[in-house]
Amino acid sequence: MPKVSIIVPVYNAENVIRRCVDSILQQEFTDFELLLMDDGSKDGSGAILDEYAARDSRITVVHKPNSGVSDTRNQALGMAQGTYIQFLDADDWITKDATRLLVRAMEEHDADLVISDFYRVVGDNTSRKGDITAKDVISREEYGEWMLKNPADYYYGVLWNKLFKRSIVQQYGLRMDETLHWCEDFIFNMEYILHVDRIFALQIPIYYYVKTEGSLVSMGMNLPGIVSMKTNVIKYYDNFYKHLYDDDEYMKKRPEIYRFLIDYARDDAAIPGLPGTKKLGQEIVPVHVSPSIESNVFTDLYYSQKLLDTLLERTGAQYGLDLKEMKVVMYLRFAGSEKNLKEAADLIGLSQPGVIGCMQKLLLKRYIKFNFSGMVLSHESVFLDAEFTADGQVVSAAIDQVMDDFERIRYGELTETGREKLRAELRQELERVKRAL
Repeated sequence: MPKVSIIVPVYNAENVIRRCVDSILQQEFTDFELLLMDDGSKDGSGAILDEYAARDSRITVVHKPNSGVSDTRNQALGMAQGTYIQFLDADDWITKDATRLLVRAMEEHDADLVISDFYRVVGDNTSRKGDITAKDVISREEYGEWMLKNPADYYYGVLWNKLFKRSIVQQYGLRMDETLHWCEDFIFNMEYILHVDRIFALQIPIYYYVKTEGSLVSMGMNLPGIVSMKTNVIKYYDNFYKHLYDDDEYMKKRPEIYRFLIDYARDDAAIPGLPGTKKLGQEIVPVHVSPSIESNVFTDLYYSQKLLDTLLERTGAQYGLDLKEMKVVMYLRFAGSEKNLKEAADLIGLSQPGVIGCMQKLLLKRYIKFNFSGMVLSHESVFLDAEFTADGQVVSAAIDQVMDDFERIRYGELTETGREKLRAELRQELERVKRAL
């Protein structure tokens, strides 16, 4: 059976569905089944889906009469065979490491639900969105506390930034409410959370969300219908907290809970010029070499460095660290007892003041501590007596995971024997390079 069942409802999406499906098929994690659910599309979507299914045995295409996204997802849930469930919308796409990071977080933290940050895309601009900043696993009660602060945030309401356990979905017969056309995914999430104990917030953006759906009015809903539907959703929300808290705690929280009555669904648009908004493509480590360039040691080293930078940047996002700060963490991880500021600057590719700036940020974030009495000044450089705090040890350990991921990608399908042979050859090669320097 596949580890993950990825579910994508499709309706008249011929202009965007290739981007979505391609992003799934390009995943570093390959043990999945992809359920492409054609909900009675009237354009060329169905033919495109069949084309993909003919090329990849992991894909199952279902062509069905139009019945809406909730029924479509429910049918897919009935078909799914994976240990975990992942959802995408046809308009959107995911990063290459998305499924791998979700599964790793689920299994390393023994979680029942993983919720991740995501990218909001508006035209050519994008911004990162998240909410829960807890570093450790949280309970459903703690999740409820976080949600109270931003009750109508898309982060909590949608399906596609989460990884679910199919066993929990099946055990409790959880399905989308097909009578609703608004917040039906939010209600599914709340019902799921009532049955879990351990939730982990993956603070790495893995999903590109493009908002294209229309309003309830544009979907044909009249005013009485809209009022009735929103009233039902509010009842679900209120009932969620009645189940989460005892009577006394519920009454204390009631004013906060009722914020949802006056709040509105939001995802905070990516607006050019605002802090945090970037041009699409600049939110990740860019690779600017064309496929036509001649392959040689120059380009080989470039690609290796870009891969390492990408892994460091993605891992650093979980700890609120940027690429430069993660490189300083890597230096401190491997520098040994004599940490030389000049050496660090040369290895990392920063100025010495730049390295000091990064260390100051690590100090402020309580990832490292300095023994200032142990600092030694020489005529050439500064030797720093810096060590990781308890929180910093967690980040330092994440560097080892980065190195493992680098080797896994670099060596591909080689056996451990094959990898060790290649490592030995590379060590000999580097020894010759070092002697030449």
